[in-house]
Amino acid sequence: MTVGEDDTGAREELARRIAGEITLSSDPGATLRKWRTDFDVSQTDLADRMGVSSSVVSDYESGRRESPGIGLVSRVVDGLLDIDESRGGARIRQYARVVSAGFESDIVRDIREYPTAVPTERVYEALDATEITPGDRDTVNGHTVINSIEAITSLSSEEFYRLYGQSTDRALVFTGVTRGESPLVALRVVTPTPNAVILHGLDEEALWDHAAALASVDGFALAVSTAELEPALENLRAL
Repeated sequence: MTVGEDDTGAREELARRIAGEITLSSDPGATLRKWRTDFDVSQTDLADRMGVSSSVVSDYESGRRESPGIGLVSRVVDGLLDIDESRGGARIRQYARVVSAGFESDIVRDIREYPTAVPTERVYEALDATEITPGDRDTVNGHTVINSIEAITSLSSEEFYRLYGQSTDRALVFTGVTRGESPLVALRVVTPTPNAVILHGLDEEALWDHAAALASVDGFALAVSTAELEPALENLRAL
């Protein structure tokens, strides 16, 4: 595949971001693993692209080897991006959409990426949330806090997709929810689904009757929270 000029710029920017996160991380192996899994690349495929054995990648991710130097990090990043381009460049194009997107603060309250994957349970704890149904994945790589009414009434499906930020493996927190029907139905037009959805502003008794079943079908974890919003957001930002 030949990438366009915009995608080339996005690739270079994304490469700098990934390399910076790995290099500056207190746990570079975990950060490397986060990005590899976010790209849905196996250790074997990455190792093949880099021209090393899969044990080398495994050793760095597990911390059995000392922190990777800038040369190794550069090869890891190039390997991930080369594999993405060979698959059609979807991940790079997603990043291009994110960096070119702008959301009003009344739609997106917060959007963040984590340096390493975080257990979904920690997001629940930050929001004092109660899980209604578990999902297929138990970690997230970031979160987006969304004003549900503004997002649903103002955003196109393409703009809604950009709420995922730089990683689709994330928690989407919808605020101002009364039943949960609208945001859960809106998610059905967006592919892929997030790892977790937290509906803020209602308890389990007020939840839409079909919410749990819909979450189970689509494979994401679903939780509700009635915690005071601002302190909860501060807890979330501290992750």
